[in-house]
Amino acid sequence: MTVASDAATATSAARARLLELIKELAVVRGKVILSSGAEADYYIDLRRITLHHEASKLVGQVMLSMIDDAGIDVECAGGLTMGADPVGTAVMHAAADAGRAVDAFVVRKAQKSYGMGRQVEGPSVEGRNVVVLEDTSTTGGSALTAVEGVRKASGNVVAVAVIVDRNTGAKEKIEAETGVPYLFAFGKDELGLD
Repeated sequence: MTVASDAATATSAARARLLELIKELAVVRGKVILSSGAEADYYIDLRRITLHHEASKLVGQVMLSMIDDAGIDVECAGGLTMGADPVGTAVMHAAADAGRAVDAFVVRKAQKSYGMGRQVEGPSVEGRNVVVLEDTSTTGGSALTAVEGVRKASGNVVAVAVIVDRNTGAKEKIEAETGVPYLFAFGKDELGLD
C-alpha cells in the first residue's frame, strides 16, 4: 500500500466510526425547537460528539480531510462560539498530528466593548485563509455571523464547513451570501433522519 492509500483507508475508517458515534450519541428523537426557532422531530446534539473523548479526534480528522479533499488551503479554522469552538480545536489538533500548522479561533456574537475590543479571539486571522466551522447548520445564521466577524477582522474566508448538514437550505443561503463553498461531512440522510 502507498502512503496515500493508507491515509485514505484511515480517513474512511475515521469517517465510518464518527458516523456510528453520531447516530449512537448525538441524535435525539422528539419534538424540539431549534436555535433558528423552527420545530423539528429530532435534535442533533453534536456537542455530545465534539466534546467526546473518542469522537473529538475523529471530528478533526474527518473535517481536515474534507477541507483538503476540496482543495482548500486553510491557515485558521473556527467559528461562532460555542458550537464551533471544539470543532476548531479538533481541526487544529488533527493538523498538528499531520505536521501542519492550522490555528483555531473563536468568534464572539458581538465585538467586546472592553479590553482589546475584539470579536475574533485567538491568533490573528488578518490576511490569512480561514475556514469557518460549525457543528451543524439549519438556517446558516451562526456561520454567517462568524463569516461577517472574520471578514471585519480582515480574514480571508475560503469556505464554510459543518459536520452535519440538516438539508434545510443553509448550504444554498451561505453560498449565495458569502460567495464561498459550503462543505459538510454528513447529510441528514446518512443519519437515517426523515
